[in-house]
Amino acid sequence: MADIYEDIRKGERGAMVSIAAYLVLSAFKLVSGYLFGSSALLADGVNNLTDIVASAAVLIGLRISRKPPDSDHPYGHFRAETVAALLASFIMAMVGIQVIVEAVRSLFKGAGEVPDLWSAGVAVVCSAAMMGVYIYNKRLAKRINNSALMAAAKDNFSDAMVSIGAAAGIVGAQFGLPWVDSAAAALVGLLISKTAWDIFRDATYRLTDGFEEARLLDLRSTIARTPGVEGIKDIKARVHGNHVLVDVVVEVDAAISVTEGHLISDSIEERMSSRHNIMNVQVHVEPKKGTRTPN
Repeated sequence: MADIYEDIRKGERGAMVSIAAYLVLSAFKLVSGYLFGSSALLADGVNNLTDIVASAAVLIGLRISRKPPDSDHPYGHFRAETVAALLASFIMAMVGIQVIVEAVRSLFKGAGEVPDLWSAGVAVVCSAAMMGVYIYNKRLAKRINNSALMAAAKDNFSDAMVSIGAAAGIVGAQFGLPWVDSAAAALVGLLISKTAWDIFRDATYRLTDGFEEARLLDLRSTIARTPGVEGIKDIKARVHGNHVLVDVVVEVDAAISVTEGHLISDSIEERMSSRHNIMNVQVHVEPKKGTRTPN
């Protein structure tokens, strides 16, 4: 259990890296956008300000999930990180819709003032920096199996794409092609919205106790091969934050002692921990029908 809490602490560091990057890059974009007369860069900077809120939500969710179990939360607070991912998806969806609306509005508005080409360079540099943050958070999220940090990483990637779209629009404006800016912005908006939908779908699937059938069959197979287990009457599993809870009803020989049944339960727990990294397995032992009970 200590390893789980340590992983959450690592996730918090990833969220703080995102917040720090957004603070620096948003300030850089806003100042550069004002100096170089680039509305695309200014909009990108404002977008990063809203991303600070999303990353802060993820950080708060991770902090809450580190709270130990109490009388109201006997399984702990791990699902707070899934709720944080859900909130991040809402914020990303709003940003994506806003980008699409502004792109359509800009398309009908027509050509405006041509920004300085230096603003495109700023956008590319910021995109590269955010891509670095994305790679860092994605690798960390996979290593610690953290859905909230993975949501933050996907947000990082979307923001890198927004900056690329802004750079494309600025370069297009230099050649008298203002529609390139609108087209790039619309595509980026769709990408952000798609990412938000993926995060929302995954978070709601977890919060409603969804669990992949193939993975459940794999867990069932491991338990069935445990010495002493003669059948499985029922098995359920659900994701709780960044780890899995399993409830299983196994059948054993009715003639064995309580102590032997307990040892079989311990063996199941050890196998699930070593082979599937599952720390919480609730085992209920029942006598197999047709076997003789001792007198």
